Amino acid sequence: MNDTFKSGFISIIGRTNVGKSTLMNRLIGEKIAIMSNKPQTTRNRIQTVLTTDTYQVVFIDTPGIHTPQNKLGEMMIKTANTTLNEVDIIFYLVEPHPIIGKNEATIIEKLKSVHTPIFLCINKIDSVSKEEVAETINKYKEELDFSEIIPISAYEGVNIDALLKCIEKYLPEGPQFFPDDVLTDQPERQIVAELIREKALHLLDKEIPHGIAVEIDTMKSRKNGDIVDIEATIVCERDSHKRIIIGKQGAMIKEIGSKARYDMERLLGSKVYLTLWVKVKKNWRDSQFLLKNYGFNDQDF
Repeated sequence: MNDTFKSGFISIIGRTNVGKSTLMNRLIGEKIAIMSNKPQTTRNRIQTVLTTDTYQVVFIDTPGIHTPQNKLGEMMIKTANTTLNEVDIIFYLVEPHPIIGKNEATIIEKLKSVHTPIFLCINKIDSVSKEEVAETINKYKEELDFSEIIPISAYEGVNIDALLKCIEKYLPEGPQFFPDDVLTDQPERQIVAELIREKALHLLDKEIPHGIAVEIDTMKSRKNGDIVDIEATIVCERDSHKRIIIGKQGAMIKEIGSKARYDMERLLGSKVYLTLWVKVKKNWRDSQFLLKNYGFNDQDF
């Protein structure tokens, strides 16, 4: 390792559904954070690690900034806000639109009191014209003095190399926090649970996914190491939701399990035998006890 090795923490912020998890996964080259076209996909801070010959970065993918409607929502907002004062660089993701909406205005107001270098990342540029991107840049420039403004497409990988070069320029000198082969601080059980929840987000009706959590009941490798047996429970808030999650003759839960198992096998490097159950726990999102059971511990934030 050379004498000028750099390291630091980068928080990825923005309103819901702007592509934060997609960007983080693109930057590290692995699927760690779950992705969905539904808002508020990320519930906790998910930390991933990128290590090169000259620097190491810990990315923090935060929940989307939104108006909370229950205890879970409040904890998500607290998580997003506290990272602003803990990091070396902030990536502020927006979509290419020249009109700044209410949510964006709220985020900008918060950023005005932050002294951390802020990169404005205009995501999804593959979906609009160059003129619209230019208009967006000019509009945001009027609101805040950004350290860098970088138009990108996290999904297509456009300008990601330019973003990585900018990172190294702003990082302070520092030690390597994690070994070279570490990609995330998340336990495998938590990633497995999130993969199941991701498939539910994709497959279920609009109102159901935010009312579900996933418990990993057991996760054990067989003696020969070739197969991992996983039993998990999808927790929902209503009996009607349970029926939808199971589906006619169990079709929906089978599809959720099949799609989740494919990603689990890639993650774990072995075959997976997955058994899914569905349980109703009404109003769990407003229960401090149940939130802690599902990994949302307010004391950690």
